[in-house]
Amino acid sequence: MNATLSTAEALRAALAGLLDGLPPKQAAQAVDRLIANYRGNTPTHAPVLRDRSDVAAYAAYRMPATFEAVRSALDALRAAAPDWAPATHTDVGGGTGAASWAVAGAWEDARTTVLDWAEPALDLGRELAAASGIPALRAVQWRRERIGADLELAPTDLVTVSYVLNELTAPVRAALVDSAAAAARAVVVVEPGTPDGYARIIEARGRLIAAGLTVAAPCPHSDACPIEPGSDWCHFSARVSRSSLHRQVKGGSLPYEDEKFSYVVATRFETAPAPARVVRRPQIRKGQVLLDLCTRDEALRRATVTKRHGGLYRAARDAAWGDAWPPDGPDDGRDD
Repeated sequence: MNATLSTAEALRAALAGLLDGLPPKQAAQAVDRLIANYRGNTPTHAPVLRDRSDVAAYAAYRMPATFEAVRSALDALRAAAPDWAPATHTDVGGGTGAASWAVAGAWEDARTTVLDWAEPALDLGRELAAASGIPALRAVQWRRERIGADLELAPTDLVTVSYVLNELTAPVRAALVDSAAAAARAVVVVEPGTPDGYARIIEARGRLIAAGLTVAAPCPHSDACPIEPGSDWCHFSARVSRSSLHRQVKGGSLPYEDEKFSYVVATRFETAPAPARVVRRPQIRKGQVLLDLCTRDEALRRATVTKRHGGLYRAARDAAWGDAWPPDGPDDGRDD
């Protein structure tokens, strides 16, 4: 069993016991309220997560999705820089620490500090980490900090900022991204996979590039995004196992849901970005696969991979939304 899988399983186990003693209806009501407010226009000096019950309900509902989205972004960083590993990690606005679990699964020796304003979230994050059985998580430092324009980040190898920018005003968002760029060798920013979330990622991407970092993922380049503003948005999907609380709140019966997210990874060290990336769910048809790609040299285009491409066709049938393309070589699936 690999480290990431065991971390994911440990997180599910830790979350399973969170709601013991909390009536299901109360938990569902808390999640409904928090979904409506916590990621909205909430001042950073007035956390919506008021007490342990709020935090427990929200963590059980949202931590698995945040974990999977951040894990996907970290996987892309690892693919672009397989020999790099952070010794230190700062999780800005990390709350209960979902991103820290993803980092612990990717690099078991990374030393993490979580910064957040909500003391109940930090307390619960500390409790979950202590129960994880994972040394890196048990060693996490949890620090109360207001995520404002005056936040100064200490030098670190990796900064993660996941599902945070929407909580901030535009000037504070800019200041936070600039601070992350100045402090870290690698910065990972994740936002919801909505047009607004993508717009915040594009803004952060531009600031990271202006600060001297280069894009490692998901883009194959550090040039301007080829998507015409307002016409579309770049986002990806991660499969999340649904808990009973998910099913109570959403009224669904499926054992999973798909978390849509947008992200950017930028670094101060050399990486090997994907030659192209699959930016839509592949379309499998009889004898061919259609791949919508963002490419290094040709911006957005569609590749048609047919049976006559041999092994590349088999790879295309297995390709997933968000994957690098091609998997192992220079042939991009273009028709001859």
